[in-house]
Amino acid sequence: ILELLRVHARVLYIDIDVHHGDGVEEAFYCTDRVMTFSLHKYGDFFPGTGHSRDVGAREGSGFSVNAPLTSGMTDESYIALFTPVLEKIMGVYQPGAIVLQCGADSLAGDRLGCFNLSLKGHAACVKTVKSYRVPTLVLGGGGYTIRNVARCWAYETSILLDREIENQIPYNDYYEYYAPDYELHLQPEIARENLNTEGSLTAVRDDLLRQLNELKGAPSVQMMEVPPSFVISKHSGSSSNSDRNLIEGDNTHGSTGNASQDEHPDDMEIDIRDTTANGKTKRGDGERRQHDGELYDDDDDNTDLPRAGKKDKVKEKRYLMQDDTGESDTKVASGSNT
Repeated sequence: ILELLRVHARVLYIDIDVHHGDGVEEAFYCTDRVMTFSLHKYGDFFPGTGHSRDVGAREGSGFSVNAPLTSGMTDESYIALFTPVLEKIMGVYQPGAIVLQCGADSLAGDRLGCFNLSLKGHAACVKTVKSYRVPTLVLGGGGYTIRNVARCWAYETSILLDREIENQIPYNDYYEYYAPDYELHLQPEIARENLNTEGSLTAVRDDLLRQLNELKGAPSVQMMEVPPSFVISKHSGSSSNSDRNLIEGDNTHGSTGNASQDEHPDDMEIDIRDTTANGKTKRGDGERRQHDGELYDDDDDNTDLPRAGKKDKVKEKRYLMQDDTGESDTKVASGSNT
């Protein structure tokens, strides 16, 4: 968001995770340049914040929009609240860019969540945001039933790309996790009651629309030179070259000693869990390995399915040391905390 604010006067942050987006809200609570819109479970639920009365402070007063909900939210209830509030936000605030956080723990069947959304209901929010044709950064978020997280983000990626994907999940290395139906879409829990009444949802919607009506139009920003990037490497050259350095990789300050940058090209992602003491990777290109606990879930947490086997790996730590002459040297310690 800080990077987007370099070139956009206003940024809208939308959070459809089941938890309140408290961190982003707090970061921008006193500014009108970022509006936060969060729909979340409120009450005896982590983090316990996000009442509709929490609207921001000072210059940011009115620019924190919170929809406190309770358990059992259905597709119909969620969309009926999300759509008119977002429409009002877009008309009043007119953001130059949107950051959409698509936490999947608001789906039905999540281990920690308590909403009852289907993939289509969750993705309806993505479709609505996309329909405004505003530059949008789409992020993941929470999600504690991993097979449903994969379902959700695969489906919503297809929405963003205007691609149709089949409901039948194709065979893959983790096919057994989608048993017994092996389908993309999941069904809401019939037994879960929606504790959000029509009256309570109407009250929340009216509160938020009233808050937005009190805003005095979209805030403006004085024209100025674009500030330097927040992600410039301390080893990069001038700010004018920072973007090129970030994309192409700046090897002019490569370290000396046992670690060679040539062994890991810039465009290759290295997993430290598969790194040996000599800096080589154990995995071949394209080989996939499930690490301990990843992509593992079971409804009752008691299963006889084997977890991924543990592998003894030697992790290497690099320490940058400087001697009395000002010369820097890189020391490599394998499997040591010293």
